[in-house]
Amino acid sequence: MSKIPKRPAVHMPTAEEDKAITAAARSDPDAQPLTPRQLKAMVPMRSVRGRPKSENRKLLVSVRYSPEVVAYFKSTGEGWQSLMDSVLREYVARHSRRA
Repeated sequence: MSKIPKRPAVHMPTAEEDKAITAAARSDPDAQPLTPRQLKAMVPMRSVRGRPKSENRKLLVSVRYSPEVVAYFKSTGEGWQSLMDSVLREYVARHSRRA
């Protein structure tokens, strides 16, 4: 025998009950139906969640560094990877001017 409990049956309201429910909802000033403009402005939740997309997209790469380099940057605390990125960017900027 299944251990999953049976779900209670869903009872749909009759047309008369539906009209009464709708009328009650419309008479509540705190729960007015959305206007077509509001409905059109709605977006799916998944498109709003998470961090905003960056204009500077970074690439995911696998790189090997010497243990001393990684230990140093990790010792700087939270954001060590961003710090490492900024140091490398500085290096690139300095050396690309010479070329």
